Amino acid sequence: MIAADMLPVAQPGPQPRLETVFPERADPLPGAQALGITCATCNLRETCLSGGVPAADLERVENIVYARRKIRRGERLFSAGDAFRCVYAIRSGFFKTSLVDGDCREQVTGFFMGGELLGLDGLGSGLYSDSAIALEDSDVCMMSYALIEAISREIPALQRRLHSVLAREIVRGQGIMLLLGSMRAEERLAVFLLNLSKRFLRRGYSGSEFVLRMTREEIGSYLGLKLETVSRLFSAFHKDGLIAVHKKQVSIVDIEGLERARARGD
Repeated sequence: MIAADMLPVAQPGPQPRLETVFPERADPLPGAQALGITCATCNLRETCLSGGVPAADLERVENIVYARRKIRRGERLFSAGDAFRCVYAIRSGFFKTSLVDGDCREQVTGFFMGGELLGLDGLGSGLYSDSAIALEDSDVCMMSYALIEAISREIPALQRRLHSVLAREIVRGQGIMLLLGSMRAEERLAVFLLNLSKRFLRRGYSGSEFVLRMTREEIGSYLGLKLETVSRLFSAFHKDGLIAVHKKQVSIVDIEGLERARARGD
């Protein structure tokens, strides 16, 4: 997806001891196998941290997952300024990340779906830089970064995967800068919808029909647009036959037309 500036090259902040009290409502368990569903059987494995890890090493890598946690819609997974203790892999559900400024205005910094990781922003300072809030009832795997770091030194495939995920975050941050810095409103919304389409498609879902879990106000915050502008553009895209909209259900009718809308300002 398109959030975050380049990650600092400084070493991560202090890592928690493995006996540290786990976050509230998590059930501490001695590894992924005890959770009943292992990384090997997870249908989101290829988009997660264990993707690309050889079968021979997978059993050990699975043990970086020490707990599962269910998050209800509207609940915070973590807040900006919390101590960085772990990385979260989304098994199901949808999240937004956001910051609140001095005037109590929310700035949405990203949207995340199943198979994606949350919390990597805490690597630089040892604190999470934004808050993660569930947009629907969700389920996450909690992964000890201390174990990720230790095991990745011994399993090159995991280390390469971690570097790949971090690089993806950098590219996502560059995409946000481009989106907000040089694109017109029409292009921003087209890029946003096309990006969601591709991400759903990679997970085996329909890339042409999906439900928007976020509000139009949250979309506007993320894209740097006013709510009225977002609503007007949705109506314009619908009228032009690019998309069909029914409440939060979106159907991409003319993907080539949406691609042209994205490129109109080039």
